Amino acid sequence: MSVDVYIFFLFFFIGLVIVTHILTSHNEKLRQNSRISLNLANIEFGVIAEDAEIPRVRNHNCSYWDCVNVYKCGQRASDNEFTIYVYPLKNYMNSDGKSAFKLTKEFYYILKAIIESPYYTPNPNKACLFVPSIDVLNQNYIDTSLVAKALASLPYWENGENHLLFNMIPGSAPDYNTVIDVNTDRALIAGAGFDSWTYRSGFDLSIPFFSPNQVKMGQVEAKEPRKYLLISAQLNMFPHHTRILQELSFNHPDVLTLQKCPKNSATIPEKVEDDKNTDDVRCSMPHGNEYKYPHILTKGTFCMIIRGVRLAQPNFMEALASNCIPVIVANNIVLPFEDVIDWSLASISIRENELHSIYSVLKGVSEDKIRELQKQGYWLYRKYFSSIRKLVHTTLDLLNDRVFPHLARTYLHWNVPMYENTSRNPLFLPLIAPKSQGFTAVILTYDRIDSLFTLVQKLSVVPALQKILIIWNNQKKVPPHPTMFPKITKPLKLIHTKANKLSNRFYPYEEIETEAILTIDDDILMLTIDELQFGYEVWREFPDRIVGFPSRTHVWDNTTERWKYESEWTNEISMVLTGAAFHHKYWSYMYTNAMPGEIKEWVDEHMNCEDIAMNFLVANITRKPPIKVTPRKKFKCPECTNTEMLSADINHMLERSACIDRFANIYGTMPLKTVEWRADPVLFRDNFPEKLKRFNDIGSL
Repeated sequence: MSVDVYIFFLFFFIGLVIVTHILTSHNEKLRQNSRISLNLANIEFGVIAEDAEIPRVRNHNCSYWDCVNVYKCGQRASDNEFTIYVYPLKNYMNSDGKSAFKLTKEFYYILKAIIESPYYTPNPNKACLFVPSIDVLNQNYIDTSLVAKALASLPYWENGENHLLFNMIPGSAPDYNTVIDVNTDRALIAGAGFDSWTYRSGFDLSIPFFSPNQVKMGQVEAKEPRKYLLISAQLNMFPHHTRILQELSFNHPDVLTLQKCPKNSATIPEKVEDDKNTDDVRCSMPHGNEYKYPHILTKGTFCMIIRGVRLAQPNFMEALASNCIPVIVANNIVLPFEDVIDWSLASISIRENELHSIYSVLKGVSEDKIRELQKQGYWLYRKYFSSIRKLVHTTLDLLNDRVFPHLARTYLHWNVPMYENTSRNPLFLPLIAPKSQGFTAVILTYDRIDSLFTLVQKLSVVPALQKILIIWNNQKKVPPHPTMFPKITKPLKLIHTKANKLSNRFYPYEEIETEAILTIDDDILMLTIDELQFGYEVWREFPDRIVGFPSRTHVWDNTTERWKYESEWTNEISMVLTGAAFHHKYWSYMYTNAMPGEIKEWVDEHMNCEDIAMNFLVANITRKPPIKVTPRKKFKCPECTNTEMLSADINHMLERSACIDRFANIYGTMPLKTVEWRADPVLFRDNFPEKLKRFNDIGSL
């Protein structure tokens, strides 16, 4: 081959690389632009014909199960996030050639937040939900009939199925309905001001009335006592509510009621630190003093949110931004994201007919409770409501939890700051495991025949037991013949192991068909039937944790500068021993196949600490403490003084302390979580007829 041919192929190859790079960069730029562009200069135009089709009225009976096409969802490779498509911006014209709608700044930011979210897709054919670029945030500024026609003209409308509309000011005078007065058919409404009659629970989404004032104010953290006990600054209250608050203000100087100031008011407003953070001036009733609003809310401990002509109130978000505890006086209001947010942790609710007693109620709230409410309100606002972007992303997260309930965030993730950044339930289980499945009892035994038979008889009558699996760990002795075992009505299987290892109790045997496993030693005979059944039902509520009876804790020894195993009875626990505990079979698989740092081999070699290793494993993945059930203190367990037991060795406790220290070094951290918490049956120890209690036989010793 000649030199010219070599040169030709060399330049051809270089050119091909350059063209490929240019095309790749161009495609990447197009992909990025499809995610972030909301170009107001290139808005399409469309004409709404007078005879255009009008959608059907809002379907009041819609639920997630019959008005959402779930088959459009879960089309991503990861299959754990839904997708949402935003229609291109379009300027709809009426028959007169005039623009039919306006695009508010708030709605523009909503669309921008959706496009910048991880749920957005530029491909409508891969979308789970669709968001029309038609601004219906404020019903006062739209023609409802033209909006309905514009919605019906959307190419993927299909009776509103899988469409999401945002609205913050529904209804209009004189009715002021609590949901937007537009024919929306099957569309989901993310709206402010819902009441319990118009809100379709599990389908619609209740969002807050976002206020421009809250953006001006930023966020205030309450660090010292405030001047006023209660501030009411709402402008659209009913007259009888106004009269009650006026009377309270007259009788109690620490109650401040604000309304619009009369014209030509000459009173000097209260001095504020920063006038740029103020919006308007309001006057107190009945005294007539002027105050800058919303800055004055930072002077109040509690702020009134009361039913007016509209249920949606901007001062709700303004109160949260001021770290002023909202006092909700509206019987059937649906609070923002109340499907997942527990507002009782950040607000006070009072029935409307008890408004006259509000002062005594608020005076009865302790200082500790006030600090807790303020702290929770501060966190909720910062987490979910401080910007339109956060509000929109919270809405999308909630929708994703509905589409993929097995991956849904738990109550703790939504409401407890310490769980904000924790990992989710690794088992992908529902909040409560199914009751019908029951549990498999796995008994690790060596040579104690009599106690084994007694335990089998006791377990066999526990209602939730499905099967008993006996792990015979003695290779020098043949296990009892099946005919020697007690006659029971539940299946029983005996497995003779090949080696005497403590880890055999956690092997994921194929005979275990239930999700719940009760690991129990052959000499744990003191547990009652009620205690075992109750323990299983507690596990159903905490299926990702170890739930059991004997508990222990770990402490740091300043003298030795090492971790120490503590078996003394205290209120604090960080471990539940697996000599009598429930856990999900997933943890048996993880213990056998994914235990880090050869911990399992070390446990088998030293014949100790398998229960500590299991507690480390679960706590490291879930970042949660175990659950102790019932107040029973005494167990025949590894620390009991029985010369027949392995733990009779005086070095046993020292070895267990060494285990904790060794495992912490292997993990590189201390994953065990300490908690002061115990699960007892309802009405336990209450002075109540025994026949009306479900679990009577719960021991304290």
